[in-house]
Amino acid sequence: MISPLAHIDPGAKIGNNVTIDPFTMIHKDVTIGDNSWIGPNVTIFPGAHIGKNCKVFPGAVIAGIPQDLKFQGEESTVIIGDNTTIRECVTISRGTVDKQTTVIGSNCLLMAYVHVAHDCVIGSNVIIANSVQIAGHVSIDDWAIVGGSSAIHQFVKIGMHSMISGGSLVRKDVPPFTKAAREPLSYAGVNSLGLRRRGFTSETIAHIQEVYRYLFLNSLNNSKALEEIEVNLPATKERDEILNFIRSSERGVMKGYIN
Repeated sequence: MISPLAHIDPGAKIGNNVTIDPFTMIHKDVTIGDNSWIGPNVTIFPGAHIGKNCKVFPGAVIAGIPQDLKFQGEESTVIIGDNTTIRECVTISRGTVDKQTTVIGSNCLLMAYVHVAHDCVIGSNVIIANSVQIAGHVSIDDWAIVGGSSAIHQFVKIGMHSMISGGSLVRKDVPPFTKAAREPLSYAGVNSLGLRRRGFTSETIAHIQEVYRYLFLNSLNNSKALEEIEVNLPATKERDEILNFIRSSERGVMKGYIN
């Protein structure tokens, strides 16, 4: 299952039933889980730890040193969960002294030419479409979808179950359960279709929509909107997820609806 034309450092740990195709180079301090497939012409540098049942397509580079002038050669890692697919020419940089790791969760799909910079943390069940460029220290929560050719500014946070339109310039945080589109990036409604597909009830979706009416459609500033939500809407897991996300935002959240 391992091509004689692949180069695998003796210090790498390769699981059971792993396929490694020709002209791939796997360095020391690399772990690859059982039943994974590593295609041809892949480069996996030291510090990469790849889970089970993963697929890595030709031209991908995993755990390359960060494109960060502050990087001083410190030891760091890339951690990729189980059942994740890394398509052609994806590049994933390892961490710096900030977090010391870059994380990709389980059941993710990173399409061709995606770049994930140092110290990013991407959750599980995330889809990143073709040619998305993710700068350092970005956080993307579970079940988010980022449309193709989008560019995400460093330190941005993207909430769970959100969906970002293709070609977006993401300079501000994107709250959970929302759709984001237009330029500048702004609220385009709740991601109702995605939520239904994942088992959210109509009542829960309506409740999320009501929360965002206060935040984005009632001409209230964020502080006042948060106060009104806590007073007028019942506490739920989804409501509190939104409130905590808004309050913890350091870059500020995207704009409300723009005609």
